[in-house]
Amino acid sequence: MNYPTQLFIDGAYRDSKSGGRTTLINPATETALCEVAATDVAEVNAAVESAQRAWESGWRDLAPGKRAAILFAVTRKLRENLEEIAQLEMLQIGKPISDARDEAGLGARVFEYYAGAVSRFGGETLPVARGGIDLTLRQPMGVVAAIVPNNFPLTLLGTKLAPALMAGNTIVVKPAATTPLTTLKIAELLQEAEIPAGVVNVVTGSGSEIGDALVTHDKVRRVAFTGSTAVGRHIMGLAAPKLKRMTMELGGSDPVIVAPDANIKAAARGIAIGRFWNCGQMCLGGKRLYVFEEVYDELMEQLTRTVSKYEPGLGWEKAEKPAIRVGPLHTSSGRDEVLEQLQDALDTGGELVLGGSKPDGPGYFMKPTIVANPAIDGRVAREETFGPLLPVWKVKDLDEAIALANESEYGLGASVWTNDIRIINRVANEVEAGMKWVNQFHYGYDELPFGGVKQSGYGKEHGMEGLDYYLEDISVVIGGLE
Repeated sequence: MNYPTQLFIDGAYRDSKSGGRTTLINPATETALCEVAATDVAEVNAAVESAQRAWESGWRDLAPGKRAAILFAVTRKLRENLEEIAQLEMLQIGKPISDARDEAGLGARVFEYYAGAVSRFGGETLPVARGGIDLTLRQPMGVVAAIVPNNFPLTLLGTKLAPALMAGNTIVVKPAATTPLTTLKIAELLQEAEIPAGVVNVVTGSGSEIGDALVTHDKVRRVAFTGSTAVGRHIMGLAAPKLKRMTMELGGSDPVIVAPDANIKAAARGIAIGRFWNCGQMCLGGKRLYVFEEVYDELMEQLTRTVSKYEPGLGWEKAEKPAIRVGPLHTSSGRDEVLEQLQDALDTGGELVLGGSKPDGPGYFMKPTIVANPAIDGRVAREETFGPLLPVWKVKDLDEAIALANESEYGLGASVWTNDIRIINRVANEVEAGMKWVNQFHYGYDELPFGGVKQSGYGKEHGMEGLDYYLEDISVVIGGLE
């Protein structure tokens, strides 16, 4: 397979002038995949200047209908090249090929969704108190910086790139240093779909170097970031002096509550998917499970039976039924962190129910793990767990479940398994989270606004609200005309 390994600036691939290179490692085999150009600050400047020129020279003034036609063309290109994109995604992340194909399909769909948003560009006419008429206009902001993490490079790119382009902005994308291949490939496909040169640029390399340079660049008007809460705070600090527009989708430690009347089999299946999909490397996923004592034993029996079918292995090999393939963690240090969190859970009274070790052989694999009733103030309760580890607590009632669910600095998502409308109503109103599910695992939809509260972020992605964050609302007051 040919890997896209150069920067993409002003409509063309180019080598880094500094000659810097980053070696990408396949996390499933721990072998070198390829070397990718590492950007320096001068090339960040070139990318931003290219985006600014493209914005001023016509992209911002292109009619929304014409931008929509281009985004529909992008959708077709992505679907025509879905298998190649999925193969790149599988190799750079290690995820099963079926999951990579699903993600590639979702990446295409988000362009289709925002291409259909032509009606969102109309303003209003409003009477004003002193006479005259006020016109509201919806205008693009300019150059956007998009910083994308390593766990879902395709979908998290699409939720930034598609609305930014549909709104008439240009963009410089900084993928994670370890997962740039699909982003670079998509940049080429965007060019084939006749997006003008400079509208989309991709710079690769260390976030602490080029990411900081991109966020602080004077001509970057808007920053879209997905990643850890710690890095999000850093980026907000960099952007604050210039009051740049921002959306921040940060860490999460989503609580899941299982009530006595829940469908236990469905709950166990949903909890397993929501925790162990993508080897548990999700900001949005059920990470703290609170089960009413009346159904605790039944739920744990069913959950253990379900999770025991999850089998770590190479993404390009199909698991034999009834096993379900699980890929590796993305880095060795990430796996070490999860194992340390597990050890803390065991040291504070938790009981190992399932898993708890790494398989023999190469790759950053870890067996899907369940630990029961660790300390409620331990690391797995307080921190984000970014890997295949699920802590479970037995609770007496809904009051205790909600109190524990809210005992976290995070507030990304939450869910409850029940058919009792009184319980649903209390969880919907009392659990502190930006998105909530009932009888469903945690999943983001293109149609629905998504974003966290507390330390889980600021602003919205997905939905029409996601498009709104890429537009400035301008008022024009017209008085008496003579």
